[in-house]
Amino acid sequence: MGYKQKTDTPLAHCWAGLMHTKPWNKMRERTAAAAGRGTGNDPSLSKAEEERKSPLAKKTKAKGGGTTKVCLPKAKIASMSKEERQKVINAKKSAASKGGRVRSSKSNVTGTSSNSLKDWVKQDWRQVANPSKKCGEK
Repeated sequence: MGYKQKTDTPLAHCWAGLMHTKPWNKMRERTAAAAGRGTGNDPSLSKAEEERKSPLAKKTKAKGGGTTKVCLPKAKIASMSKEERQKVINAKKSAASKGGRVRSSKSNVTGTSSNSLKDWVKQDWRQVANPSKKCGEK
């Protein structure tokens, strides 16, 4: 059986006599204000209650469509036919025009894996549409 407190005041929630006195609370407010932190209980509580009401309304989905570029290792681009390269480019443009960030999985390219992440990063990544440009160039 749990212990039931006999008071409804939030100041006496734990029976710590000194820590919940008015002078102690005033000192706590002064030090928080001087240090530039803390907004007190009321604003924090109201903000938390507001976020609890509609947590889904706060979340937004990331918008895509910012780029139509596709990057692959230079060696892989050289081994692809013109039709294969165009298929990948068209899939990315199609996704971007619809506001997406990821191209269709039907246009996935095989044979670009490496033994380790270190090797994968060190590959010479180029734009499929223009292999003379590196991946991040405009």
